[in-house]
Amino acid sequence: MTFVRFFCLGEVCQGTFSQPGSLKGHLRAHIGKKTLKCGFCQASFSHSGCLKSHLLTHSGEKLSGMLNGHLRTHSGDKLFKCDFYEASFSRSGTLKRHLRTHSVEKPFKCDLCPASFTESGHLKTHLRFHSGEKPFKCSLCQSSFNWSVSLRNHLRNHSVEKPFKCDLCPASSTESGYLKAHLRIHSGEKPVKCEVCQASFTRPGSLKRHLRIHSGEKPFKCNLCQASFTQSGHLKSHLRTHSGEKPFKCEVCQANFSQSGHLKRHLRTHIVEKPFKCEVCQATFSQSGHLKRDLRTHSGETPFKCHLCLGRIT
Repeated sequence: MTFVRFFCLGEVCQGTFSQPGSLKGHLRAHIGKKTLKCGFCQASFSHSGCLKSHLLTHSGEKLSGMLNGHLRTHSGDKLFKCDFYEASFSRSGTLKRHLRTHSVEKPFKCDLCPASFTESGHLKTHLRFHSGEKPFKCSLCQSSFNWSVSLRNHLRNHSVEKPFKCDLCPASSTESGYLKAHLRIHSGEKPVKCEVCQASFTRPGSLKRHLRIHSGEKPFKCNLCQASFTQSGHLKSHLRTHSGEKPFKCEVCQANFSQSGHLKRHLRTHIVEKPFKCEVCQATFSQSGHLKRDLRTHSGETPFKCHLCLGRIT
């Protein structure tokens, strides 16, 4: 038996159909043509099935709640309206979820932390932070993510697409959220506050890392020794002590360093930069540690004690 298929040549969907009438109805969805009119009201539709489901609202014929709601997604009918905002929905459940945004009701609570959410799907996504589950994997590298939107934004790094550009400096980002947070650097705005010590930050992620200072949590553990860290970057730097890797290279003398901060301090020896100034004697130093030692000579502080002769040194 030979099967005939009718193909939609639109760039959007490439749909296939077994009947020419089905293809004809489908094409109306692309061009927005609604030739089928309701005889009871002014509604018009692109598909006969949509018109048929709409007519049921006039005939009073009852369908199951789920089927009835599903059919409205085809017909475009949105019978459930929000009293607070000009929004309408095809299903009562969707309206119910929407109304929580007005009432601030968050019935879906996390059992592992105080977080709560308006929708069960948001709670499900949140739980991945506790479990470490990252189901969205990049097909181009080994990266994986908690959220699908994080994967989508990550893929722009492979394409070097950074559509969100700062008007005040050359910075650009793959995500609108990052650009919004970046703009706070220019404005000085720090809307995210710590409830323990009142410190403020430009990004929620910075607050999350900061809170580990109060909780003592060190979730990033070295698998080669017993060391653990509050930030993933600190663990990454630590691992270089095991591997011997020194990726930061001085372009003046070719010296290599395991951390960018070490290279930065080293570069001051070439350019004789001494940004650390003593307010007492006006002496300047290339490293903060050197300034700290100088200040002890003024204060008389001798914090280090020799265990052999019990003498104290600065």
